[in-house]
Amino acid sequence: MRYLSLCLGILAFIIALPATAAELGDDGLHKQPWFTDSFLEMADDLTEAGDEGKDLLILFEQQGCPYCRELHEVNFAREQIVDHLKKNFMVVQLNLFGAREVVDFDGEALEERDLAVKWGVNFTPTVVIFPADAPDTSSARNGEAFRMPGYFKPFHFLKSLEYVSTDVYQDQVFQRYLQDVFQTMEKNGETPDVW
Repeated sequence: MRYLSLCLGILAFIIALPATAAELGDDGLHKQPWFTDSFLEMADDLTEAGDEGKDLLILFEQQGCPYCRELHEVNFAREQIVDHLKKNFMVVQLNLFGAREVVDFDGEALEERDLAVKWGVNFTPTVVIFPADAPDTSSARNGEAFRMPGYFKPFHFLKSLEYVSTDVYQDQVFQRYLQDVFQTMEKNGETPDVW
């Protein structure tokens, strides 16, 4: 009986692992097939996202980042998260220390690493979301709807995406939104899986 319990425990652990590890690109960053292959012109990317009825999500990562790997192997392994991303966001990946040329919303051309400094991105992963209908994109800070500075566990990551895609960010701060989500779940007898 003890042997059977041990085998079942090991099997449960193996089943809980992601089906495949996130693939690494030549730049050492984890890649997803649904990422947008962009010319890295932010204003054009935002327009293209809007034309598709989506918002623009910029994902800053770096080679060797364990939290970036976690984002790919845990969060992006969840169908609900990936489906929401594909439906509501155009995702563009940038390298925190990369040298590719990016054209910022204000027209300035600079390397990825310099754009990260300009936007105040200091660690990875960092997600910066721009709504398609941003009233002012004269600078990234003016156009930005929401920022996830660092790794968010799946529940909070999804709620952050929903916070922007449902336009709640226009009327309510994120912490109040989360409190409302928790209260609604509690009323419905649901327990959020926050870890």
